[in-house]
Amino acid sequence: MQHNKSGWAKSKWLLLAVLVLVLAVASGCGKKDEGKAGTPEEVIATYKDGGKVTRGEFDKLLSFNRLLYPEYAQFETDPAYQQSMLEQYIMLKVLSGRASDDVKKEADKQVTEQVTQLKTFVGAQEGGLEKKLKDAKLEEKDIEDLLRLSVYSTSHLEKQVTDDEIKAEYEKAKKADPNAYDVATVRHILIGLNDPNTNKELRTKEEALKRAKEVQQKLKNGGDFDALAKEYSDDPSSKDKGGKYENAKVSQWVAGFKKAALELPLNTISDPVETDYGYHVMKVESRKTETVEDAKKELASNLAQVKMQEFVSKELPGLIETNKLPKPTPTPAPSANPSPAPGGSTEPSGTPAPTGSPSPQTTPTAAPTDVPGATPPAASPSPAAK
Repeated sequence: MQHNKSGWAKSKWLLLAVLVLVLAVASGCGKKDEGKAGTPEEVIATYKDGGKVTRGEFDKLLSFNRLLYPEYAQFETDPAYQQSMLEQYIMLKVLSGRASDDVKKEADKQVTEQVTQLKTFVGAQEGGLEKKLKDAKLEEKDIEDLLRLSVYSTSHLEKQVTDDEIKAEYEKAKKADPNAYDVATVRHILIGLNDPNTNKELRTKEEALKRAKEVQQKLKNGGDFDALAKEYSDDPSSKDKGGKYENAKVSQWVAGFKKAALELPLNTISDPVETDYGYHVMKVESRKTETVEDAKKELASNLAQVKMQEFVSKELPGLIETNKLPKPTPTPAPSANPSPAPGGSTEPSGTPAPTGSPSPQTTPTAAPTDVPGATPPAASPSPAAK
């Protein structure tokens, strides 16, 4: 009996030792899963409900932004930029996770469209899509995954916007600008003063006006707008589309062009309209004022961005549990008698956040024509460029 008890006791302790060993191995595996510092598997941040961000995920996010905005590369080691990007990425992961299955299903079509547009945009650049992705160490699936996070997040927040909020936003915009929801379809041929690519002078104002009047006369004599736009226009954004801006917001255009779009008689060839870019020969084909219902999708999208910013400032800080990324250097408060810095400046020193840091609105959302952040500002003489 004693012998049996002793054997049982030994077995019990042997089992316990094995259990301890198993737990130790399991614990070690858990740490291994988090990855060594600097590896793609390293967990650089965690947030509530078991969420985590790995170094590999974060690097892909930085590469994605660099793919769209090469100028952002200079900020990638800046702690302020890194923190901004990390917060935005966690925001997208959390909000996309809250989207219902119905919202996701509805948004999938938009994801497909944006992937196609973005691939076309990147593919049109020097080297083409394959080289650009290889240089950025990205695959097409990475682009799709990041865009999906963004579209799901935005679609989820759009569903939270109420009709009362939409109506209030519409009235607020109309009060600020009575033409906020005026849209027009306009054709124009720009006779520019400067080359859109080099900014070198193409012609004097007198030469431009003379050329614009020649184009005006050709159009009045029955000339084809498409053909003449392709031949004469210095607006690269529209010359191959018959000079057309279709159902565009009038408020986005420079003053002279906007005034003409609002006041010219429909379907008539205008006298040359002067702007800072040169002279435009215009024809307004249609115009109308959008109703609340017409602008509902745009308004919901705008309000979703506001809700996104509120989420970042109010809710997100309470969700993040750990964050291994370096923190920005605090900017010291100026002293009572600040000593002028070289050059006479009295600005306090410190590391400012990069001026190119994106907001939740510019985080990988996007297809070039629709999504903020995908296309750097163009230097073309488009009348839309204020």
